[in-house]
Amino acid sequence: MRLLECVPNISEGRDRDKIASIAEEVKKHRGVRLLDYSSDRDHHRSVFTFIGEPEAIQEAAFAFTLKALDLIDMREHKGGHPRLGAVDVVPFVPIQEVKMEEAVQIAHEFGKGLGKRGVPVFFYEEAATRPERRDLPLIREGEYEGLTEKLKDPRWKPDEGPDHFDPKSGATVVGARFPLVAYNVNLKTRDLALAKEIARKVRFKDGGFLHVRAMGVDLKEREMVQVSMNLTDYRVTNIPKVYEFIKREALKKGIEVGGTEIVGLIPLGVLEGIAQYYLSCERFSLRQVIEQRILESD
Repeated sequence: MRLLECVPNISEGRDRDKIASIAEEVKKHRGVRLLDYSSDRDHHRSVFTFIGEPEAIQEAAFAFTLKALDLIDMREHKGGHPRLGAVDVVPFVPIQEVKMEEAVQIAHEFGKGLGKRGVPVFFYEEAATRPERRDLPLIREGEYEGLTEKLKDPRWKPDEGPDHFDPKSGATVVGARFPLVAYNVNLKTRDLALAKEIARKVRFKDGGFLHVRAMGVDLKEREMVQVSMNLTDYRVTNIPKVYEFIKREALKKGIEVGGTEIVGLIPLGVLEGIAQYYLSCERFSLRQVIEQRILESD
């Protein structure tokens, strides 16, 4: 079976009824499986994961997006995660027998359709139309609050859709990418400056680990702070590297790790890397796992 994954992030993490209603929109589509969705109140954000044949995924993603745009009003949104709009980012991820070129094509078709509905669309990662738009954090600079001025800048003319600001929906970033790992490390402190300092040290753009994006977030309800990360290529930088680094940096200040989180779904290869690191199994492979071999033989 040809499988394409879609992992849209929406700017709603608190209203359970809205989130459930948006999730139901995906379930209406034949041949598409909603694998997971999770929400975070502090981030005020929800992440969905669904999978299926490319054409069905494109249709489901579009219906999902229209539903979210109808229910979410960005004028009421306050949260800890950077965002540009109600449907903040819609990445398409090749999983099985789908090439990246096809994922890019679908991202472009999806973005064009969304643009016709009046939403400014920026393409990123493999779907980017220019080099300076590959990196998602660069596109998000200024966030929703700065979008009015950003859209006035000819350098930030949307790839699709209007170049004027709609305060209800904001803008959407659409792309095609390799599977990433959304990984967060919580620290037992209210010192947000410490989380931001460690995030600067761990993220690649400031001299940290390759393929790591990071930021410090205040978890007010949990009375902690968080180093929130995206590992955009776990084959190069896996969870153990960043976890052990963050733990050491926090301990220098007398702060302990208060737990970690994996947001959404992860590839099996991530667990393979964790086992190799912590068990020191030089030749460990997922093909040594009984259930994996059973799946391969089906």
